[in-house]
Amino acid sequence: MFSPEAFEIIKEMQSDNVIGRFAIGGAFATIFYKIEAAETEDVDVFVDLAANFDELMGSVTRINSYLERRGGIPEGGAIRLEGTLIQILPPEGKLVEDAILHAVPQMFAGIEIPVFTAEYLAAIALKLGRPKDRTRLVQFAAPGVLDSARFEAILKEHGLIEKWTLFRATLREQS
Repeated sequence: MFSPEAFEIIKEMQSDNVIGRFAIGGAFATIFYKIEAAETEDVDVFVDLAANFDELMGSVTRINSYLERRGGIPEGGAIRLEGTLIQILPPEGKLVEDAILHAVPQMFAGIEIPVFTAEYLAAIALKLGRPKDRTRLVQFAAPGVLDSARFEAILKEHGLIEKWTLFRATLREQS
């Protein structure tokens, strides 16, 4: 379902200067932290793109053209690459920008790829607050998954402490 060759092409896209820094986030990234990923058919590849609209549209066009030349097949808002559905996403806000910046190398089928840390994945799940994110957040909150000092620092920096406090109170009420 998830092809290592697709990740190789994404890395080549970076070395060919089509994209800059990137990192894997979303449900696929949770597998690196022993979190049971929600059903997912795609891989979210967050790419640090240009800030203004014209540059953003030019970046998207270059990325799509590059991937299509490498055999990628557009599918909705994503592209199927070596059998793997890839979503190329710009960071939506400072939290995701920081997650890209602090991504750590992880091995997938012998290929090293940058992946959001568990702490950033948990903070993003908390911020989004969708039902699937809340379920994932419960898994991240299990002992030994998060570096609590690093997680708290991220929450403070991004104004999420109060939301975390409310979430933990809800968990206590349910148990």
